[in-house]
Amino acid sequence: MLHVLMIEDTPAEAATLRAHLERYAAEQGIELSVTWLTNALDYLEDRPAADLIFMDIDMPGINGLEAAHQLREQDSATPLVFVTNLAQYAVRGYEVDAVDFMVKPVSYESFRMRMARAMRAVERNATRSLRVKARDGLHIFAASDLLYVETQGHDVAYHVVGDAAPLVVRDSLRHVEGELQGLPFVRLSSGALANMAHIRRVRGDEVALSDGTTLFMSRARKRDAQAAIAAFLGGGF
Repeated sequence: MLHVLMIEDTPAEAATLRAHLERYAAEQGIELSVTWLTNALDYLEDRPAADLIFMDIDMPGINGLEAAHQLREQDSATPLVFVTNLAQYAVRGYEVDAVDFMVKPVSYESFRMRMARAMRAVERNATRSLRVKARDGLHIFAASDLLYVETQGHDVAYHVVGDAAPLVVRDSLRHVEGELQGLPFVRLSSGALANMAHIRRVRGDEVALSDGTTLFMSRARKRDAQAAIAAFLGGGF
């Protein structure tokens, strides 16, 4: 199921985009779910989950670029496509890592070509994005940006590249470990999971990460952790 979010204040334009999406999904055999919002403020208040977002720029109140900047503060991963008549803003789409920029009116042939590119981003994202519902709301980020997860009492804390504070969630490390199955994470102790892609040095019981954090392997976990890290660094993970 592909979950698409359209943020478009003009009903006729939203109807055209929906028709393009439904035609493309039918041609590609994709099961589709489309949510339509008429303004960016509703999106920023509710943050509905989506696999792909189509955003108009010229909207009343908060425009699409402003909304996209706020989106990227908590979601660095969800593919974003701007659909607008303001072609002069195309370059600014790179400020928020937009996948593409469609200028209205969008013909189906143009949409189909750009949708193929967007779908490649969705497919890449499906294997490397994480959704964490922390106390301050839903955060979506690339799994590659997750440095490590540690226990904090009855909570777990996700430490993400570029974030000053961890994302704290009421959960168990055992459950998180299961959610990260298939990704390059290693259990170092009863209280810590580390992203092996961010390990820069292993010395004795110490594991140094790319941000300067030092974690420690427990005696019970050390042998298995060392074997997993060695296999990963050697390309055998």
